[in-house]
Amino acid sequence: MRSALLLAAFGVVVQPTWAGVTGERAERIEPGRRIYEAQCAACHGLRAEGQLAWERPNADGELPAPPHDRSGHTWKHSDAMLYRIVAKGWRDPFNKTQRLTMPAFEQTLTAQEIHDVIEYLKTQWTPKQRAFQREESRRAPVPTTVPALTTERKNR
Repeated sequence: MRSALLLAAFGVVVQPTWAGVTGERAERIEPGRRIYEAQCAACHGLRAEGQLAWERPNADGELPAPPHDRSGHTWKHSDAMLYRIVAKGWRDPFNKTQRLTMPAFEQTLTAQEIHDVIEYLKTQWTPKQRAFQREESRRAPVPTTVPALTTERKNR
């Protein structure tokens, strides 16, 4: 990181590389990281580590925000499921409250931005986890009814 800052100080543009990711997917990871840091890290952690004791209900009877890194279970879900959770929000069925503990972002993020965050999350997983998730996504792709991928922000 320091070497990247030093190079940037001298006017050299440094693009981060993501192991094993090329083409259009690689181009979506950096925007996804920035969106994750701005919109998700407050609950899920800057390094996607989740909240402490995320597997046990808190005092309100709700499960804390889980990690999205290799220690969690996000990699077990298809792109379609991850998209739906980010767009529509989530209330864990084991929670004792009725509120969405994961807020809906469909009014905050565009469809493309949601996809970008998902692509970034994949960089947090092991190669085996990514392979498993890729197969899950092949079997359960994002529905074609998902709004068109746009670059316009919604209601900001």
